[in-house]
Amino acid sequence: MAEGRRTQRQARTAFGGSLSGQAGYVTKALIGLNLLAAVIGVVIAGIPTLIGNGLFTGVTAYQAMGAVTPFSFTLAATGELYQGAVPGIGTVFPGIDDGGFYRLVTAMFIHYGLVHLLFNMYALWQLGRQLETVLGPARFAALYLIAGLGGNVAVYLLDPGGLGAGASTALFGLFAGFFVILRRLGRDTSGIVALLVMNVIITFLIPNLSWEGHIGGLVTGGVVAAALAYAPRERRTPVQVAGCAAVVLLLVVVTAARALTA
Repeated sequence: MAEGRRTQRQARTAFGGSLSGQAGYVTKALIGLNLLAAVIGVVIAGIPTLIGNGLFTGVTAYQAMGAVTPFSFTLAATGELYQGAVPGIGTVFPGIDDGGFYRLVTAMFIHYGLVHLLFNMYALWQLGRQLETVLGPARFAALYLIAGLGGNVAVYLLDPGGLGAGASTALFGLFAGFFVILRRLGRDTSGIVALLVMNVIITFLIPNLSWEGHIGGLVTGGVVAAALAYAPRERRTPVQVAGCAAVVLLLVVVTAARALTA
């Protein structure tokens, strides 16, 4: 029986992924990481970090005045996307321009209050389970993380001195991925297009939302999803890996170029 399992071709999704994606393990793990980051924030600065600062109050005050508050200190400590040294913070936690490139990844797990966190986790639960089912765990994880990275790199490139945090960069990539997957499968895309248009409009209408991060995540997610969905079946996995690697390499190159001119 063991020999039979080794030689028998395992069932795969339409895009080459493992059927274990139906269990949603990666989606659950990502939600867990976001919740863990929130718990760490509470431990560092107390419950007001998560609840008392509302949706954007803490970050706007921080950005306007450069004030070192328990809230802003917590964001810096846990990995918020900021670029230069902030007095009292940058000397302890370096910004991206000072070598803190890890923030381009960690920022997608940091949130500006309870409402921000819950809204994004609800969207991740709804989108993530469906995409993980059709893509498989590994390909879904690649889509999510590369889209989140692309959104944060866009903030770094297009909003000098700006701040950023949240899973929205990755979530916009999932929106784009959903559209690409539906197109590839020949399904109706009207619903996801309407949802995309609505979210893009909201991005530009509500103050303090990072259009750079949202659009950057959207574009990056669309490119990665296309590499996953349209790879030729006979060379599917190598082409998918090469496509994802090419996007990551491009993001690394443009980040390095921006850092050298900072």
